[in-house]
Amino acid sequence: MERESWQNARRYSDEQMQIAAQVLDEILQGIPVMKAVRSHPLNAGGYIAKHTLVHVYRQKVEQGSLAENPALLARIRMKPVRSLSGVSTVTVLTEPHDCPGECLFCPDDRQLPKSYLREEPGAARAFQNNFDPYLQVKSRLDSYLAIGHPIDKIELLILGGSWSAYPVEYREEFVKRCLDAMNGRESGSLEEAQTINQTAGSRNVGLVVETRPDTINSAELAFMRSLGVTKVQMGAQSFDDEILRLNCRGHDVQATLDACALLRAAGFKIVLHWMPNLLGATPDSDRADFLKMWSGGFCPDEIKIYPTQLLREAPLYAFWQEGRYQPYSTEQLVELIADIKPHIPVYSRVNRIIRDIPASYIQAGSRRSSLRLDVMQALERRGQRCRCIRCREIRGKPVKADQLTMGDFIYHPADAEEHFIHFSTVDDQLAGYLRLSLPSSDFPPARRPQREALYAAIPELRGTALIREVHIYGQSLEVGSEQAGAAQHSGLGTALLKEAEQTAIKNGFSRLAVIAAIGTSLYYEKRGFVKEHLYMTKKLA
Repeated sequence: MERESWQNARRYSDEQMQIAAQVLDEILQGIPVMKAVRSHPLNAGGYIAKHTLVHVYRQKVEQGSLAENPALLARIRMKPVRSLSGVSTVTVLTEPHDCPGECLFCPDDRQLPKSYLREEPGAARAFQNNFDPYLQVKSRLDSYLAIGHPIDKIELLILGGSWSAYPVEYREEFVKRCLDAMNGRESGSLEEAQTINQTAGSRNVGLVVETRPDTINSAELAFMRSLGVTKVQMGAQSFDDEILRLNCRGHDVQATLDACALLRAAGFKIVLHWMPNLLGATPDSDRADFLKMWSGGFCPDEIKIYPTQLLREAPLYAFWQEGRYQPYSTEQLVELIADIKPHIPVYSRVNRIIRDIPASYIQAGSRRSSLRLDVMQALERRGQRCRCIRCREIRGKPVKADQLTMGDFIYHPADAEEHFIHFSTVDDQLAGYLRLSLPSSDFPPARRPQREALYAAIPELRGTALIREVHIYGQSLEVGSEQAGAAQHSGLGTALLKEAEQTAIKNGFSRLAVIAAIGTSLYYEKRGFVKEHLYMTKKLA
């Protein structure tokens, strides 16, 4: 990203600049950050902000009066958790558009995409930028720079109702505009923007869209790949057909299972949304329903637990007024989620436990925004723990590659054998992992036409093992940089790829495909993969 972005993001007074320089000098001398900050109050009251320290640090580095100091930047960085997963996430919303669903629980503000509310953080940012994807991405990158986060590896998360319901032309232009913002320049076409992004300062290392299970088919997946999509979020909501019917979801459980199987066969990462407390559900039925996610062949890579929230803008509100629906209390939700969380397999990550809806919108039931913390405290009191990916990822902890252990957790979702190949520490923390999918040739006859249609649309996938994800944890480091004890850039990814190749060979596969993001294609090219149509492939010896 060009330096002008952070230089022009904010304006600082001479007093702020001088105090920030003094504070930085003291931090470099070993004084704790907050002690140094509080030793220099501002004349107007208060203290220097961390984003001011980051600004002065960058200015000194630019001027040559201070050498690059990743350790110093890590100490003054605001909200370091934002990039501890190894990448920085940028969320953008599409413009308002009709959705094929008529779900009872879904709010409907005609000035926003279906299911979103104006005061949700991502929606508010989109509304302020008139839903322009370029402006949404640029403003987020600028804010990351201002608070000290690297922006060279970006996961782009496109939200807004059902992505598949938007016109093809709109979706192509939307992705192009997002990439143009990352590239720092306008391009003449989506293909040009994708080519530029392969070596841009802010590379797209993951592209996520959200849609409904009943929109997934082979043609749609081929189109998604042409855009660069690598991960798909879907609202499963429930694994009970009667609950789906009562809530007017518009599809059945089989549609969700078929969509998961086809997405996996095409190498996509799968994120499922699950909603306890839907109309007709009880805490006990929700406990049983949640377990079906892992025993019924769905086996998502990531999940979002979204307890149903009673909103005046949703049709469910009328059911509550008539006494036909009752929201769970905070205590009921905490007990429910604490009961189910230890059952989440080690290969899945819980991204969220509550949707970020302002309490002012919620008409009855729990208004707690800290539900995840409440659940973790409940588990601690019980002497239990969750071993999902989020609870085990190493975050910013220093690691030594020679002290990590490689493991392979094998499981069997619908129509595939999955290998979760991972590096872990002696205390069971994850430093990195790879998802290898071995497609089955033996699957239900009802799904055979669907699979054949996929191979007709994407012929390079026929007969190949699939790498669906490679992820190394730790604070996001800039491309080409190194940091003592950091998991990133320590060769773990290459070691995981080698293990995946050997596993595929042992299982009778002679070709390996990877669903590479736009900004990771050169990484795989250096490791022997070549670009075919929509995937990168490698012949196995």
